[in-house]
Amino acid sequence: MMKKKMAVLLAASMVICGALTGCGAKGADASANKDMVYAVETGSAGEAVAQEKGFQTNAVASQADALMEVASGTSDAAIIDLLMAGAMIGEGTSYPNLVHTDELTTEEYGVGCRKGSDLASFINSVFAESYADGSMKEIAETYGVQEALVEQKAVEFTASASDSDVAYIQGKGTLIVGITEFEPMDYKDASGEWIGFDADMARVVADKLGVEAQFVVIDWDNKIMELDSKNIDVVWNGMTLTDEVTSAMECTGAYCNNAQVVVVPAK
Repeated sequence: MMKKKMAVLLAASMVICGALTGCGAKGADASANKDMVYAVETGSAGEAVAQEKGFQTNAVASQADALMEVASGTSDAAIIDLLMAGAMIGEGTSYPNLVHTDELTTEEYGVGCRKGSDLASFINSVFAESYADGSMKEIAETYGVQEALVEQKAVEFTASASDSDVAYIQGKGTLIVGITEFEPMDYKDASGEWIGFDADMARVVADKLGVEAQFVVIDWDNKIMELDSKNIDVVWNGMTLTDEVTSAMECTGAYCNNAQVVVVPAK
């Protein structure tokens, strides 16, 4: 039921609501109130839009922590990803007494690799193949994010003539994936296994590479440093394709639509 609700929420939000348009909020206009304190994940697109609008912020380690701040009353609102809101707030979820109001942005998710890495090209080719054969949609439907998928055009992998990241990863036998806990993209099931749309797609890529996917929780604010130091091979966690990200990383094409939304207690 939650996944069906989430898919409906995403479809309605992305088709009907535009950027800066209030929706689903019982008349609240939280984004216009600069006297409020907004919980945001450090280094996130939510923090960036809050700073751009001059909001007072309470920076926390994750979007899940931002929701806890609102639920406990220590922040007035949170700014998180729409895809997470669909999974985490409202009836039948972890936070049934929270609702999302304004969409502050429209944006897209991509996967980040080291600057100049041919891994981005490889992932793009897997995206194209899995979109064409329907397996990407099947995985998306498992987590209720199928309405957010971006169409993937046919593309072929182009390997680097030298210093190939793909060859490096195949040589060591692991694809180290940098993540945070972010339902429905990367989160743990009851047995402690990492699941989610991003986690499952990362495993698809790892299988195509002939290696094992290994998931490492990172400080999101340090994601570029973690990547460049080769502590991880890829940043794959509902990462918004901002100018900062695309200038510092070799990024894949967009694979999901998203928005930053304000979350407040239901009235």
